[in-house]
Amino acid sequence: MSTVGFRHHNHNHCVKTALSKAEEKCANQKLQFTPVRRRVLEILLEQHKAMGAYDILAVLSAEGMGSQPPVAYRALDFLVQHGFVHRIEQMNAYAACAHPTHDHVPAFLICRACKAVAETETELTQGRLGAAADTSGFTIERIVVEAEGLCPDCIGTQP
Repeated sequence: MSTVGFRHHNHNHCVKTALSKAEEKCANQKLQFTPVRRRVLEILLEQHKAMGAYDILAVLSAEGMGSQPPVAYRALDFLVQHGFVHRIEQMNAYAACAHPTHDHVPAFLICRACKAVAETETELTQGRLGAAADTSGFTIERIVVEAEGLCPDCIGTQP
């Protein structure tokens, strides 16, 4: 299990890898990776944090790529649908996938102080919830795991 977001890493490599994987997947699956979709993914990768759709739209607008909300929402819908971006429900925001090289079930660690988000991986059938589902004959298809707490940078500064 790998957690990205609260540890130091080669950010340029991270961005290049994610963009390369997105381009490759779109080419292989004959998906349209339009300039707006690519730029939205780049924005999220460059910022390396969760952003709201209107924050993304502000960047797109400043760059002349559209100023109406559907521009950002359509790109985000595409990116989420194909696993390049995740929606952080608690924050009503989006974050670039930290594990673009393989399919996974993401879980998010959200700092309540600075709002930093780290992505880690979980399994659909692990833990007590998986056991309860198994016992009752229920098949889990989707789980959203968002844990709130303090990141390493904020842990000593908050009450």
